[in-house]
Amino acid sequence: MVSLDDAVLARLEKGGSRYEILVDPKLVETWKEDPNLVELSDLLAIDEVWSDAKAGDRPTSDALERVFGSTDLSTCVDKILRDGSIQLTTAQRRQMVDDRMKQIINEIAMTATDPKTKLPHPHIRIENALQEARFKADPFLSMERQVKDAVNILKPIIPLQFITIKLAFKVPGKDYGGVSNLLRDSMQKDQ
Repeated sequence: MVSLDDAVLARLEKGGSRYEILVDPKLVETWKEDPNLVELSDLLAIDEVWSDAKAGDRPTSDALERVFGSTDLSTCVDKILRDGSIQLTTAQRRQMVDDRMKQIINEIAMTATDPKTKLPHPHIRIENALQEARFKADPFLSMERQVKDAVNILKPIIPLQFITIKLAFKVPGKDYGGVSNLLRDSMQKDQ
């Protein structure tokens, strides 16, 4: 269970009413990827749904039933986190932006090379070029989209080349099942 000082507000406004829960900002991202990985007791600071968390006002059970279809806490939390908004502190948002920027830089450094030297660009060169282009990472947008946007911004600043390699493997029949499971996403054609 997260402390009240570290918890952030997740809010859903529906039917003219507001419903709030206090959640751990780090576990919310994990929950959004896979709700089964996070225990409800670890996610919530207080096992309660509020109409105004700061004032300590609770909604009636009729209001919960009308909006969420249930008074069950897990159902209400699920709906609030899926459809509502999460308010982060400035420090938490800055940390998430920095982490996302590092992921974007790392992804570009792993896949792009300098066409002159055929070597990967150093992380610092990519970071400096993104700062020069005033690229801002958004912690809530998908990585693929942001990497694509960053590459489009970087192309006029530094030369980038993306090399794809096609490999062919001969695999004995007894090992085919295990190998196909490993390479399923990157295979183009089975032979």
